[in-house]
Amino acid sequence: MEQLEEKANYCLNCVTKPCSKKGCPLENDIPEFIKAIKEKNYEKAYEILSETTVLEAVCGRICPHSKQCEGSCVRGIKSTPESIGELEAFIGDLSIKEKYRLPKSNDNNKDKKVAIVGGGPAGLTASAFLLRKGYSVTLYEKHDYLGGLLMHGIPEFRLPKEIVKETIQKILDLGLEVKYNSELGKNIELEQLEKEYDAIFLAFGANITTKIDVEGENLEGVYGGNQLLESKNHPIYSDKKVAIIGGGNVAMDCARTIKRLGAKEVKIIYRRSEKEMPAEGKEIQQAKEEGIEFLFQNNIVKILGNKKVENIELIKTELIQKEGETRKVPVNIPNSNYIIDVDYIILALGSMPEKFVNNLGLEINKWGYIKVDEKNRTSNPKIFAGGDIVGEKGTVAWAARSGRNAVNSIIEYLK
Repeated sequence: MEQLEEKANYCLNCVTKPCSKKGCPLENDIPEFIKAIKEKNYEKAYEILSETTVLEAVCGRICPHSKQCEGSCVRGIKSTPESIGELEAFIGDLSIKEKYRLPKSNDNNKDKKVAIVGGGPAGLTASAFLLRKGYSVTLYEKHDYLGGLLMHGIPEFRLPKEIVKETIQKILDLGLEVKYNSELGKNIELEQLEKEYDAIFLAFGANITTKIDVEGENLEGVYGGNQLLESKNHPIYSDKKVAIIGGGNVAMDCARTIKRLGAKEVKIIYRRSEKEMPAEGKEIQQAKEEGIEFLFQNNIVKILGNKKVENIELIKTELIQKEGETRKVPVNIPNSNYIIDVDYIILALGSMPEKFVNNLGLEINKWGYIKVDEKNRTSNPKIFAGGDIVGEKGTVAWAARSGRNAVNSIIEYLK
């Protein structure tokens, strides 16, 4: 406790609040909640955070802080930035321990019913903010648990599942009705929900792994990273060599999980340099410390094998800054091809929606995501969407922000 208070005192309480306004997707009032910690008024710190988020204990642990809030901290210009994530997690954990409740403004809107499809960060956040405004909310979840990727996408060593459950329980305590094992397009239909509810918010994920379009990617032994983490239906890795293709946090989570499951050798193959990697720096460093090897500036050419994977052909790349591109583009270096032996390949190059989304009767963009306007409205005025299914930036905080924004639009529509 004393050490955390010392870290809180390190904050300059900037008037301009770049950590909040520039760095935090949720625009949490970071200087104010840290000020409350300095004053040892922890419940007040929780109340300040609760104005903009309901996932404090989660985001405090897994957000890419160095690229968001801490990356915008004034202290970080000449020294070490404030430990914002650690302080947020501290307040989130304390709120669970001390049973702080999420504040509720009224119960005046009980006659308005909203259906939410998907119990991940976007759906949970939307549920909480609607319930706090007094609306009746029913959440439809395809699994028999809530949390989405918080439960099945992020490994236990990064995010303890008990913390996720306790965080979700606070939202349930607001009066959330949940219908588990309810999957859109299988045992519930959008038309049915339209008849029963005044508004609908679609917040299910886009968890189908993106293909790389190279020869051999359909061989036995090639897996999608997103599906592998969700299903936990791993092959036996003992004494096996595994290659992870990709450079984001999903790639890091897959690599570190597979290493823990006994793989003899784990390599992460990324076509750009370490500097361009979208994964959080601390995740990359921890992966290295756990013995995971990185092959930077390597592109996959071909997956070789008869019926199952035997090896991969790679080619070296150089990075070139092209006009109109925000980051350097990898270009293959001629005649630099070489082959490495592998037993399994995990693709972690991004994700896309399932095909049933095309049959919902909603306008879809060219990438297959549900098309929404700046207010999260779909082509159907009664239906809103947010998070991964609209192609939102792929972090928990951005998904939660999407859910919160949608609530404002839903309330505007219902009024």
